[in-house]
Amino acid sequence: MKLTEKMSYLQGLLDGLEVDTSTKEGKALMQMSDVMQEMVMYVEDLQAQVDELTELCDILDADLGDVEEEVFDLDDDCCCEDDDCDCDFDDDDEMYEVCCPGCGDTILLNDSILEEGSMECPNCGETLEFDYDDLVIEDAEDPDETDE
Repeated sequence: MKLTEKMSYLQGLLDGLEVDTSTKEGKALMQMSDVMQEMVMYVEDLQAQVDELTELCDILDADLGDVEEEVFDLDDDCCCEDDDCDCDFDDDDEMYEVCCPGCGDTILLNDSILEEGSMECPNCGETLEFDYDDLVIEDAEDPDETDE
C-alpha cells in the first residue's frame, strides 16, 4: 500500500470516528491528521524529484561512458606525435604514482620513465627528478609463512 493510500485510509477512519473538534483531544487529533497529510504530499513530491534526478544521472552516466570510450580508448595508436612518447604502456609494466610538489597533480609512471631520471610535469611544467638508488622496497610478508 502506498503512503498516499495509507493516509487516505487513516483519514477515512478519523472521519468515521466523528471526532468532536470542540475538545482538546479532537483538535489535536485533527491537527495531527492535517500535518500528516501535508507530509505525505511533500514526500510524494520529493520522490518524484528523486526519480527524475535518478533518470537524469543514468542518462549522463551513459553519455559520459561514451565520451570516456571515445577519448580514452587506448587500443588505437598513440594520440601523441612525439617519437619519445611513453603512452604505450605494456600491461606487464609496474605502474607508480608520483605527486608533483609544484601543483599537487598525481602522475602515473612506468619503469622506463623512472629510469630516465627526470621528466616535466604535464600539468605545470616543473621538472621532476627521480633518484631511487637509496630506496628500500619492503616486501609484504606472506601470511601463510611461519617462522621456524
